[in-house]
Amino acid sequence: MSISSQDPRQSLIDASIDAEMQRINIGTTGNMSLRSGGGMLITPSGIPPRDLATEAIVSMDLEGGWLGDFKPSSEWALHSAIYKARPEVRAVVHAHSDHCVALSCARLDLPAFHYMIAGFGGDTVRCSRYATFGSPELAEATVEALEDRTACLLANHGMVTVGSTLAEAYGRALKLETLARQYMLCKAFAEPVLLTDQELVEVKQRYKTYGRQDAQTA
Repeated sequence: MSISSQDPRQSLIDASIDAEMQRINIGTTGNMSLRSGGGMLITPSGIPPRDLATEAIVSMDLEGGWLGDFKPSSEWALHSAIYKARPEVRAVVHAHSDHCVALSCARLDLPAFHYMIAGFGGDTVRCSRYATFGSPELAEATVEALEDRTACLLANHGMVTVGSTLAEAYGRALKLETLARQYMLCKAFAEPVLLTDQELVEVKQRYKTYGRQDAQTA
């Protein structure tokens, strides 16, 4: 989808609605946020995407203080911890997509079976250690799993992606779910052949100009 709204609150609503249409979240599962000044805007607790209005998007600081009549997502601490640890991150998407959840319940990293894994910053998408949802421990585990990465799985829970824009973070969430599904499809009939370290070095080099119109072709 194109997240083109000039209103950051509306962009969070639009992305949340699309996430349900794409079935990476269902009902009130998952949450999204945008860095805003010294705090963040985050989707509220317990409201389905299609029932959201801009006034329901919660403005809050990174210590848990919030304004207005709507409670922030129960995972606000996870979002806050990421923003504190990663100054370059401007948007966070948390989803409960089927194939990412399945891998996370096996507590498996997603390895470099496909070159696009390198697009998340490393040779794996890590699965975090387990922690209860909404807890400070989960926030800490998420930051650990995201080190030098733009995506991770949350053990027995789901996935998180980050980006410099909401469109980038959301696009990574869709891509991660697609790769998790493809990995499981391959595992159903054969053991995936993983890219070698040298192959990944070449992929990462090419990713520096991947998708850029101003880049020279090889």
